[in-house]
Amino acid sequence: MTHLYIITGASRGMGLAMAQQLLSPSHRLLCMSRHVSAGLTDEAFQAGADLTQWSADLVDAAPLTDRLGQWLAAQSAPGIASATLINNAGVIAGIVPLRAADPLELTRSLRVGLEAPMLLTAAFLAATQAWTATRKVLNISSGLGRRPMASQSAYCAAKAGLDHFTRCLAQDEVRQANGARVCALAPGVVDTDMQVQLRNAAPAGFPDQASFAQLKQTGQLTSPQDAAARVLAYLHRADFGSQPVADVRS
Repeated sequence: MTHLYIITGASRGMGLAMAQQLLSPSHRLLCMSRHVSAGLTDEAFQAGADLTQWSADLVDAAPLTDRLGQWLAAQSAPGIASATLINNAGVIAGIVPLRAADPLELTRSLRVGLEAPMLLTAAFLAATQAWTATRKVLNISSGLGRRPMASQSAYCAAKAGLDHFTRCLAQDEVRQANGARVCALAPGVVDTDMQVQLRNAAPAGFPDQASFAQLKQTGQLTSPQDAAARVLAYLHRADFGSQPVADVRS
């Protein structure tokens, strides 16, 4: 039996680490990112894993929903033991107060961080509704979706929306005969490119810059590989989905 995984933002950071750790002869991966990872392709070949990569910009996710539905329809459902969508991709707009924000950057942050996960989740659930496989949706959230931060309105709003959309989705799916188990999971503080942006921001426009710099200086950041391992361990817990909004550290 095959375990199917769909991952967004899988070309770098924690998304890439999750994809690498899921490479297995019994797994089939579909990864969506702006850039295809040649290294991941090589690793999949070495591992004997079934890997498909799509180069796609999630700013315009609507065309992907049809493509995803068609791809899922082409799978042999009786041979699939589980199907999991991991909405991992996210971007931050310029680290400035909202009044100074670039409208295009705000739009990108909200579309990638909230609109795309909703559209892809809808397509995934519709295409797999009749499957007997275990179905899961894992939305990668953030502590910033649960506490406010100056100069981060778009990112905080996207993650807060992701959390609440997941709560609503859980109520939809619990009423279904084979409803998907869903969770918006905060992965902790991970040493990614986003952290580099935050700690290198101009302090005048970002009051929390010093605290992010200190996280790096004092070794409090989790590596993408360790964070990925913790997230995937949570995904495979027997009680996954019992809390629609959770933190990997709890």
